[in-house]
Amino acid sequence: MPSTHKKVIVRKLDRDSISGYVGPSFVSDGKLELLNTAGNVVGIDLKDVKSVNFVRDFDDPEGPARKTFTTRPRTAGLWVRVKFRDNEVMEGMMPNDLAQLMPEGYLLNPPDTRSNTQRIFVPRAAVSALTVLAVIGGQQRRRKPPQKPDDQRQVPMFSE
Repeated sequence: MPSTHKKVIVRKLDRDSISGYVGPSFVSDGKLELLNTAGNVVGIDLKDVKSVNFVRDFDDPEGPARKTFTTRPRTAGLWVRVKFRDNEVMEGMMPNDLAQLMPEGYLLNPPDTRSNTQRIFVPRAAVSALTVLAVIGGQQRRRKPPQKPDDQRQVPMFSE
């Protein structure tokens, strides 16, 4: 049975990092609620947080090694480029669904999902620019062929 508390590494803007666990609603009143590895609940202001990396293990506090896609992603969603306040640039995939957007920040899938970092939460306060590079996938509607107007030269054969 999966745990409701997920392993995270919180990267702060001052280059510090904190390992711990977060619950399903980890942001409340502008603070990130974290259960650190010592077992204490810590409240961190979102304005101090650069990113919250959802990880498999606590081994890599630096974050994902690959920060950009090498080719165009294949998964459906928004391909975005995030520029942080400290000028670091990272790319990721976001869902193309307004109902899944969080008011406190953005939830991204990193370029390499097989690495230690599985998802990344980026608070809005840590972002200086967010650029949508492409909309990938989604519904593709087939265009109807243009309707040809009735030929007026043809005489109707049967009238009703």
